[in-house]
Amino acid sequence: MNNETYEFKADDFELIRKNQDDFVDESYAKESYWKDIFMRFVKNKGAIFGLVFILLIIMMAVFGPNMNEYTFDSQIIQHQNLAPRVKSIENLGIGLFDGSETMNTSTGVVEVNRYVNPEKETGLEDTYYWFGTDVLGRDIFTRTWAGTRISLYIALVAVLVDMLFGMSYGLVSGYFGGRVDMIMQRLSEILNGIPTLVLVTLLIIVLKPGLLTITLALALTGWIGMSRVARAQVLKLKEQDFILASKTLGAKDFFIIFKEILPNIFGQLIIMSMFSVPNAIFTEAFLAFVGLGVPAPNASLGSLISDAFKSFTTHPYMIVFPVIVLAVIMLSFNLLADGLRDAFDPKMKEM
Repeated sequence: MNNETYEFKADDFELIRKNQDDFVDESYAKESYWKDIFMRFVKNKGAIFGLVFILLIIMMAVFGPNMNEYTFDSQIIQHQNLAPRVKSIENLGIGLFDGSETMNTSTGVVEVNRYVNPEKETGLEDTYYWFGTDVLGRDIFTRTWAGTRISLYIALVAVLVDMLFGMSYGLVSGYFGGRVDMIMQRLSEILNGIPTLVLVTLLIIVLKPGLLTITLALALTGWIGMSRVARAQVLKLKEQDFILASKTLGAKDFFIIFKEILPNIFGQLIIMSMFSVPNAIFTEAFLAFVGLGVPAPNASLGSLISDAFKSFTTHPYMIVFPVIVLAVIMLSFNLLADGLRDAFDPKMKEM
């Protein structure tokens, strides 16, 4: 065997990294749970689009009815059936918002402008209605944004009912299980079996038609979908180890429900409440369309569409703007809910 010994000198080896900081592993700043959700949300262009339009509609609902001298219930018979006219656009020569409309008559297609009459003064030369007027001479612009307030109120009611009642109902039902769960679920199935139209009709027999009746109808049945989602989430979590640890340490049932389980499923519940908003708005619009909405002279988007539908063949502009606003509201809430779903649980997008 070779018994040679080796002696290493100080200059035999040289450090690649002479700076002490070079030996520190590369690290990344820790992001909080809510910041991570926010970053995923802002990357979703559809969700941002929906949020921006919701904010714009809220601003118009707040300030829109006060942007001109007309009120939602003021009637000027001399101004009935006036087409949309906007001062800054009418002179562009594009044929839009200049007060003219095309009408189909028995003699053919006729273009009419009731604001201006070359043969005599109409008194409307300096009058402008941005969305036109209805058959009673009421400003459609003011009535549209006043009606949007009702739709946004219905959206708020739907969220509150879902989060305050539906969420609690589902949490309690799923956590306790057994006979409590069976009784609570049978009760919700009975309520869910009653059609909303029938329920509103029965309420109108007792109460006067109006916003209170619609609110009660949504409050009685609108929470059932949320309760089922909350119950399903509780059934998945209540057998987890951290729940068993809380019980072992002596935690009470309602402490476990609202302090341990709820924070873990809050994201899914927010998503569900956002998806319920368009359904609630559409329900109110449908009830108003069939005559079970807010009474005149109050207006909602559904009642505006219902009234304009009667004049659709002669004055189609009356129905266009309420329909557009209603469609934008429902689409925006759907986009926002979809973005929240992807932000809270990005795996759901792949399913």
